[in-house]
Amino acid sequence: MAKQKVQQPLKRAAHPKKSKKIIRYRRPLNINVGMIIFALIFVYMVFSVSVYIRRDKVQFYEVQEGSIVDNKDYTGIILRQEEVKNADRSGYVNYYVREGKRASIGTRVYSIDETGSITSFLAENSEENITLTPENLSELKKQLTAFSLTYDNNQFRTVYDTKYALEAEVMEYMNFNALDNLGGLMDQAGVNFEQVTADQAGIVSYGVDSYEGLQPSAISEAVFDRSKYTKTITKSGKLIEKGAPVYKVITSDLWSLVFPITEGDGKAYGDQSSLTVEFSGLNLRATGSFSVFTGTDGKTFGKLDFDKYMVQFASERYVDFEIVSDRTEGLKIPVTSVTKKDFYLVPVDYMTQGGDSTTTGFNKEVYSESGTSVVFVPTEIYYSEGDNYYVEMGAEDGFKAGDYIIKPNSAERYQIGASASLQGVYNINKGYAVFKQIDVLASNDEYYTVKKNMTYGLAVYDHIVLNAASVNEGELIYK
Repeated sequence: MAKQKVQQPLKRAAHPKKSKKIIRYRRPLNINVGMIIFALIFVYMVFSVSVYIRRDKVQFYEVQEGSIVDNKDYTGIILRQEEVKNADRSGYVNYYVREGKRASIGTRVYSIDETGSITSFLAENSEENITLTPENLSELKKQLTAFSLTYDNNQFRTVYDTKYALEAEVMEYMNFNALDNLGGLMDQAGVNFEQVTADQAGIVSYGVDSYEGLQPSAISEAVFDRSKYTKTITKSGKLIEKGAPVYKVITSDLWSLVFPITEGDGKAYGDQSSLTVEFSGLNLRATGSFSVFTGTDGKTFGKLDFDKYMVQFASERYVDFEIVSDRTEGLKIPVTSVTKKDFYLVPVDYMTQGGDSTTTGFNKEVYSESGTSVVFVPTEIYYSEGDNYYVEMGAEDGFKAGDYIIKPNSAERYQIGASASLQGVYNINKGYAVFKQIDVLASNDEYYTVKKNMTYGLAVYDHIVLNAASVNEGELIYK
């Protein structure tokens, strides 16, 4: 039997293995004009921002209308005509005239008794029958208000002075009213006391210190040392010894206020015959005759003489006040914004107009190989004073020392050379520093008040450099 032939499957021809790597197509970089411009702008902006950040900013000040009130505070000692009255016997004293009241000759001022019986009687009988009048209460309120307005933590002892003064005044009011209401009862009770009347007319005060007889010729800096100052106030009901001060009387409305002054004060006020002062906490202004003298220690003192308001200070020896200066109105600018600049002085009558009839300047002589000619030079005027204009010094297209200018319609010549300086500030309204002249009217340590409405000066709301030393004229300003 014939063998069957088994058919073998055909083998496929081997094919090379396909690569899975994908190669991207690179598009060519097309640089166009727009990209270049954008790149340049971007670089410029980065550079500008970095320069701006690193650059020191110029601070500016906006000019405002204002004034300088340069009032100065002082402490003065009061000198007046006053005489201390002493007790002619020992005993308990009771007062019947309140502090600061004017008493005529014969007015009952105080009483004194050796046993203190009147004090006991008044204490037992006046509490229910005697009260303070509305006028009494009003006076006490005024004193408390004045104290609260002038209180200084560094002068705490004034609290006790005020306390004793108020206590004495309340007792005086009570005793004064008691004599009218309890006089008959005291007679019935057989209370014996001696009444003392005023032998001089004047203002009565119960605060006694060591300066009642002080004269300007004895003034020295030592009398202003308030830490060593003492004042004795005798209260009603107190036992006093014979010969002890019991009260004092101020016999004249004329009084003086003496205070130490500095060398600068002497220059500021030395030529003035009167000054206006304002007393702290009293809402009171007064004008006094002013003079300067030398104390026993060689120091300089000022003296103000007044002929009224003495009674307001009858209980005081020292008083705080300020000298009121005149208010000067104008433009207010910082001291740090002011600088100086030199200018050439050119006669006013040499100015002329250019060909367009709108530009002003001067005709300047120029020299060349072909001879001498005249050229019109437009010129900015910075200031006018008397017969001269102030013009720029050192400008490239301007004038220099030795140049000649020609007077219009004349053969007269003027040689540039004379110069002067002006105070001014740098105006930056246009984005760069421009010198503007100022005329100072008043000043203090921080500000100047300058004249407003000047032809070549500043105006309200102008922007000026706060620190003139930080810029140069013509410099671009980054605010």
